[in-house]
Amino acid sequence: MARIEAKVRSLVAEDPEMRSAVETVLDRADRGEVRWVDVRDDLTSGQWGRLIEKGVLVDGEGGEGFSLADPEATRRALSEDDDSGATAAAGGDDEIEGTTWSKWDKGAALVTVGLFLGYSWAPVRNLVGSAFHVVLGPIAEMLPFYAVVMVLALATGLYSTLLQANLMNMEKMGMYQERMKDIQRRRKEAQESGDDAALEKIQEEQMEAMGDQMGMFKEQFRPMVWIMFLTIPVFLWMYWAVGIGANASAHIDLTPMTIPLAGEVGWQDSLLGPIQLWIVWYFLCSMAFTQIIRKGLNISTTPSTS
Repeated sequence: MARIEAKVRSLVAEDPEMRSAVETVLDRADRGEVRWVDVRDDLTSGQWGRLIEKGVLVDGEGGEGFSLADPEATRRALSEDDDSGATAAAGGDDEIEGTTWSKWDKGAALVTVGLFLGYSWAPVRNLVGSAFHVVLGPIAEMLPFYAVVMVLALATGLYSTLLQANLMNMEKMGMYQERMKDIQRRRKEAQESGDDAALEKIQEEQMEAMGDQMGMFKEQFRPMVWIMFLTIPVFLWMYWAVGIGANASAHIDLTPMTIPLAGEVGWQDSLLGPIQLWIVWYFLCSMAFTQIIRKGLNISTTPSTS
């Protein structure tokens, strides 16, 4: 596992004495599960705890000790020279910032910016709305508008979840977050111990880590570009269909909807402050369907640092 390799390098870079501790655990692991009683003469309790905390050591199958999560990755981490170890200790900067946008990503971003004009410029809204009406019009004729919105919310929730799961590298996200948490932890310890030299070094490392944010922003924003690329036309069709804008008129049947506590409400009527009913109904359906889809497909769009 690449993450185990990075974690071992990070531990060794933070504390050079961890190298001998990891080597000792590696040697004992070749003979079976490792127990604290077997290595306490060669490791401190703090080193032992750090190996468990970082996930380098995990519960053994026998239940009496611990085993290495990935022995080969651990050996690779120790075999690297000090320079490459320091690079990995920085949280895998190259790996974190290595995500690049393809020409298709950039093209989708450019088109998305153009589609945003449709919210305020009627010609774009009418063009996109009438084009999408070729597909969505028959659905609107068969179903009431509230059901059409539910279908659209289901579709957008499905492809949004799949795009996030496939275009966002959760491992890189987790490595970055893990690095930042580790820096914050060490900074807090240095402040509590009054170690000004260590604190200054950690602050320099934190400043260097801030440069990763651009790479992480690109990592997070890439799926959002494609989501907006597909979702904005859907919204523009609803704008066009409902008849939003000056001198605009509805292009489909808009039978009012009965809302608990509010009674019968028109789709263009405000429901929550200035927010109209059709927007509120879409977002409620979208949030509900998205949660169901994520649970049903067992998809997580939150990076894990465990």
